[in-house]
Amino acid sequence: MIMSKKTTDSPISAQSTESIWTVFWVFLRLGLTSFGGPIAHLGYFRDEFVIKRQWLSESRYADLVALCQFLPGPASSQVGIAVGFYRARSLGAIVAWLGFTLPSALVLILFALGLKQFADVMPIGVWQGFKIVAVAVVAQAVWGMGKKLTPDAPRLTLMAIATAIVLLLPSVWTQVGVIVLAAIVGIVFMKPIANQESAMPIASGKRRFGAVALLVFVLLLVTLPIMANSLESQTLSLVDAFYRSGSLVFGGGHVVLPLLQAEVVPTGWVNHETFLAGYGITQAVPGPLFTFAAFLGASMNQNPTGWLGGMIALVAIFLPSFLLVLGALPFWETLRNNVLMQKALLGINAVVVGILLAALYDPVWTSAIHSSKDFSLAIVALIALMVWKVPPWLVVLVSGIAGALIF
Repeated sequence: MIMSKKTTDSPISAQSTESIWTVFWVFLRLGLTSFGGPIAHLGYFRDEFVIKRQWLSESRYADLVALCQFLPGPASSQVGIAVGFYRARSLGAIVAWLGFTLPSALVLILFALGLKQFADVMPIGVWQGFKIVAVAVVAQAVWGMGKKLTPDAPRLTLMAIATAIVLLLPSVWTQVGVIVLAAIVGIVFMKPIANQESAMPIASGKRRFGAVALLVFVLLLVTLPIMANSLESQTLSLVDAFYRSGSLVFGGGHVVLPLLQAEVVPTGWVNHETFLAGYGITQAVPGPLFTFAAFLGASMNQNPTGWLGGMIALVAIFLPSFLLVLGALPFWETLRNNVLMQKALLGINAVVVGILLAALYDPVWTSAIHSSKDFSLAIVALIALMVWKVPPWLVVLVSGIAGALIF
């Protein structure tokens, strides 16, 4: 039976067919219409689940957002997973993710297959337009995140050091090492922001279930690279690369760009041009930015590729989000009040801006900006996004057309 629109702050006790389908269709509609990136997604969710349907109270929703911003991974998708869990437990979390994620993932896989089939037919200027709009999108993300996460001299310095290290020692392990060092620097030198208690704590659920989910998360993070190397399996290597990327992203969906680039481009799985064109087109579709993984999986130069590669990459990059959200929910009240965790996050958030700034230079800028025409189109796209607030999908579309006309 479908529950009434009365505000509820506890999970439903039974997973009825109707409630599962309700969760799926609500999130499917959001997956088809939620343009604008993670911050916009959180606004759509609040309007849908707090104001319109009253599935959550304002304080409960605020706590879910705080939890998902605290964890690595795509915050908006994790909030959706948490809402689905509270509405219909584990199956609700799964169908919420499916509804919100599949529309953009399917479009991006089809786009990847189309590029493979018609790459020689598409005008080269369209490719260039897509690569240039990626410059504008990443620059906007760096600027916005920098203002929020590096507001003082110590964190700006940490950001600059991280940028230099990542550029001088380009490797996914360099990025991981920088994040770990930033956590240590934060614990030692940073002062935590004054903590504000939530109006209502999150209903915890079973801690044993949460502990198992967190244990599985850690075991996969440790064992996947070992299994991939020992078995020499390309499929396991693909799962490992995307699982690790999904596990180490702090600061929003755009930060996954340098992690994925370090995984798929140097290995020859995907070339620079395809990577940047796919990232540009990802801005034009609704739903989470992490569905870029589906495009990359479908674009692989070796098996698994196509539909199978796209779906494997998609599941692998989102699996950490499921395990972390379901694992952390029972322990959130303890975590949110832990001073060491708060200080570590201040350092981590500063360096993720530096990692993204490094990605803005290489590969995004170095692969796209070669002439005054390139720079001019990038500036126009950036102003359209930041000043005139033009929807990203429209900026991508116009940039592709402009590229075909100019180049």
